[in-house]
Amino acid sequence: MAKLFFRYGSMNSGKTTLLLQTAHNYEENGMKVILVKPLVDTKGNDKVVSRIGVERKVDLLLSTNDNLFEMVKEKYSDSACILVDEAQFITKEQVDQAMDIVTELNIPVICYGLRTDFLTNGFEGSTRLLQIAHKIEEMKTICKCGKKAIFNARYVNGAFTDKGSQIAIDGKKKVTYIPMCAVCYKNEKKKIDK
Repeated sequence: MAKLFFRYGSMNSGKTTLLLQTAHNYEENGMKVILVKPLVDTKGNDKVVSRIGVERKVDLLLSTNDNLFEMVKEKYSDSACILVDEAQFITKEQVDQAMDIVTELNIPVICYGLRTDFLTNGFEGSTRLLQIAHKIEEMKTICKCGKKAIFNARYVNGAFTDKGSQIAIDGKKKVTYIPMCAVCYKNEKKKIDK
């Protein structure tokens, strides 16, 4: 039976790299995979882009109004697996549609994304995936201090910030993200709260 997977981690934990490796593994065995990316993620335009330089064109750019289940059913029902990058940006309904792909079309769906935003709040897509995915896997990376990173600190023009909209794409408008442990994140927050 197919399953819905959620592989989450902070920035720089290798989510996109693993997605691309998973696609390669399926294809090396002669199986068809479909890569999906939310349209709101403008990094790489119509490609998924890993920080280590590997990239690949996506099959579906998903807007918030798109029905993922219907799109897969109409064009991609012969797929061995659906891979979703930046899954935190998909809607609750699209996560439910991913579950429909699993249960009605018997195609596994593997979603990769962040658990929380730069304020440590959940994203709609991630929250729903944590609620209903068959299997949840944490991907780990480290903070600059060497501890496990769990937060995504946002920097604008090189300065830590706790202001701005939930979605600001890395590398756009001088926005960068740094993975941090809870201690380092809280210390950065205290500095700007003074």
